[in-house]
Amino acid sequence: MNTIRIATSSLLLTALCAGAHAQTFVTREQVRAEWAEAVRAGDTTPAGEGMTLRDLYPGRYGRSPVTSAKTRTEVKAEFAEAVRTGDIVARGEIGLKLNELHPEAYPATAIAGVGKTREQVRLELAEAIRTGDVVEGETGMKLNELYPKRYAGARAASKLAKGGDAAAALAAR
Repeated sequence: MNTIRIATSSLLLTALCAGAHAQTFVTREQVRAEWAEAVRAGDTTPAGEGMTLRDLYPGRYGRSPVTSAKTRTEVKAEFAEAVRTGDIVARGEIGLKLNELHPEAYPATAIAGVGKTREQVRLELAEAIRTGDVVEGETGMKLNELYPKRYAGARAASKLAKGGDAAAALAAR
């Protein structure tokens, strides 16, 4: 019995090791080239240090190339818009933006949700309560996720009212 277990274990271990070694290998020249590039760029860590040579001695190594997805004119335009709207952090340790410190000096920002009447919001809330699309307080889940059978009929009727398929409405009845 033990012989069978040992043989099976060694066979499985051999198969796992063979799969682990089935990776692509890097040649010695490739490793040396990568090491030489890391040394040249200062991306190596000296013994006992937690920082790279580039971090320890920034004057010895050139700057790494910075690539930007935006042109200079695009950045200038965005900055000018931020200055105009006060969307820049104010000086000091407060951490507030200028339009938050002095809202009267900058144009008002659009408020999300404007455009619905009070009656439309009440109708949306009633529909959400009816279909269980309301978040339950303790779990953070919607009621129709917690109790899917309870709200199955209401969801199918809601789909029909919004132009959903007729089969879903028949299933709800």
